[in-house]
Amino acid sequence: MEVTRMSAPLGAVVEGVDVRSLDDGVFEEINRLFCEHHVLVFPKQNLRPNDQIKFANRFGELIPFPYMALQDYPNLIELSNKGKARDVNQHWHSDMTYHEQPPKLTMLYALEAPEIGGETAFANQELAYAELSVGMKKVVDELTAHHSAEGLAKLYGEDQQAAPRSLHPVARTHDETGRKSLYVCRAFTRRFDEWSREESKALLEYLFAHSVRPEYQGRHQWRVGDLVLWDNRSVLHYAVHDHGDDTRVIHRCQVMGNAPY
Repeated sequence: MEVTRMSAPLGAVVEGVDVRSLDDGVFEEINRLFCEHHVLVFPKQNLRPNDQIKFANRFGELIPFPYMALQDYPNLIELSNKGKARDVNQHWHSDMTYHEQPPKLTMLYALEAPEIGGETAFANQELAYAELSVGMKKVVDELTAHHSAEGLAKLYGEDQQAAPRSLHPVARTHDETGRKSLYVCRAFTRRFDEWSREESKALLEYLFAHSVRPEYQGRHQWRVGDLVLWDNRSVLHYAVHDHGDDTRVIHRCQVMGNAPY
């Protein structure tokens, strides 16, 4: 196994590993690297859907996709380039924070990738929390925030009142490392608990901007055969749509996490 840092703030590229055949010792080291680097890239994999699902299952229970799942594979969806105007991921977010138990891990496998562009950007939220002032940490440590999928429901023409909602701490503790991360995102965080939307706005705007400062970011340029997994407990991500109509086909699955605390 050969491990190379992807960028200074986060991420590592792991080469010399076939994720289809890992003994327990190697998997334990991979999980340690995952918790340390937040994002792992495994280049040149050759995976069928069952291979990806089997590897993801080693991290925990998978979250089925009721609407967009691949036939015969309820835990996988296919993401393809439908043009920038129809891309709903043009924002920084952590996946599904509007659920009581958001996924701890998202895993993508590239079947087709553009020659240039189409990167995924990541922002390290442990760094974002660590670099808050002492005074600001005291404030956010006491706050919880409401997260909602109302915006997604509106986008898909579904009932906004029935959209899932949840309440999570603004400073989240990682259940494996014990380290704290900032846990808000512009896509889904609506307001602080017991605060109005208007009262919450100024502080949320500050935290949204702070959380994605360039010095917390790293990017991955996709290549066919790349398997990428990131830690939703400590990372925000952004799918950069700068590849026009070039083909990009990716299989995605997610591993269920615990309720943030």
